[in-house]
Amino acid sequence: MKKKLLFVCIENSNRSQMSQAFATMLGGEDVEAFSAGSRPSGIVNPKAIAAMKELGYDLSKHDSKSLDEVKAFAPFDAVVTMGCGDACPWMPAKQFIDWQIPDPKYMERKEFNEVRDLIAKKVKDLIESLK
Repeated sequence: MKKKLLFVCIENSNRSQMSQAFATMLGGEDVEAFSAGSRPSGIVNPKAIAAMKELGYDLSKHDSKSLDEVKAFAPFDAVVTMGCGDACPWMPAKQFIDWQIPDPKYMERKEFNEVRDLIAKKVKDLIESLK
């Protein structure tokens, strides 16, 4: 049975989008991944699109979404928040995880890609833990 994962950050334009992409890439047929924002920006950051393109993933096909737009897919096996704290309302899930990942929005490319690679490692570890 597929594991359903929801990744939440504030704007749904960087961290949660890359997390969803890595879950899709690394989880394959075993994972169904979603992302949303507590206050979505409406766009996916071009820096995130470029960072994921370097790894062969087309993030330009993603949309910045609100939690309301993904609640129809609940319950989730895991909801992962990225340091948005009180801004992230409750969502039906078996487990809640908070990753304190810095927002890369204003970072230069090298630092942005370091955050991207940290997200990749965390997503890989999460998928392994759910098996």
